[in-house]
Amino acid sequence: MPELPEVETVRRGLAPAMEKRRILSARANRPDLRFPFPERFSERLTGTVVDRIDRRAKYLLVRLGSGETLLMHLGMSGRFSIHAEDVSRQPGDFVYAPAADPRHDHVVIELEGGVRVTYNDPRRFGFMVMFPTEAEDTVAYLKDLGPEPNGNAFSSARLLEAFEGRKSPLKAGLLDQTVVAGLGNIYVCEALWRSQISPKRQCANLGPVRAERLAVAVRNVIAEAIEAGGSTLRDYAGADGAMGYFQHSFDAYGREGEPCRRCESEPIRRIVQSGRSTFYCPGCQR
Repeated sequence: MPELPEVETVRRGLAPAMEKRRILSARANRPDLRFPFPERFSERLTGTVVDRIDRRAKYLLVRLGSGETLLMHLGMSGRFSIHAEDVSRQPGDFVYAPAADPRHDHVVIELEGGVRVTYNDPRRFGFMVMFPTEAEDTVAYLKDLGPEPNGNAFSSARLLEAFEGRKSPLKAGLLDQTVVAGLGNIYVCEALWRSQISPKRQCANLGPVRAERLAVAVRNVIAEAIEAGGSTLRDYAGADGAMGYFQHSFDAYGREGEPCRRCESEPIRRIVQSGRSTFYCPGCQR
């Protein structure tokens, strides 16, 4: 599933193509994705202007001139494609993803200036909902989210406060979206490796020194992944069709059996926590 850096990369690709343009038409080619489309979906989008596109955790938020917000989640395999002569691809040394199968083009949005944005989702785990922008604080998907890992509200003090008395493994604590918004399995593994902290350590036993190392590692790994355009493992591609390349920088994730790049004394080990694979070095992560 795309994590924060991948969703931010998609947002950055969509923004120059959609912002300040009027939606001329919006077509849903089926009645639902993971959930049914909002009532009068096409009617509510058609004719309104896209003011801006934000991101919160793993959600894209399209702010509309009508006073509504279109919230979109990519699910496991959702991706957007932009078709327009005057919209350039995002810069970077990308390997371009194969073209999306048009049989899975579920939403097509036509905008002023000859821009067409298509949402493609073979597995249909993504979803779209609409709500009054002023009521955002009450929306179920957003109201309980923790701070963004690259925002000012995220800190070592925040981690210590959230983990006080908590006996669950640190890996599970960091995946809790009420603690930190947008972190997923890949970047938690990488941040724990960088901070030399075991994913099996209890949250309550983090301590101030480790908490500071961890907060710095989380910030850095998220920033570097965004700069790299995210990580491509299966279906993810940016809005320009580009695949991210942060996966070439993994120090822990997916490296089971390979030597640790730091201590070289132990191979990277894989364990399963809460039904997800965790990759770490038992030699230098304590």
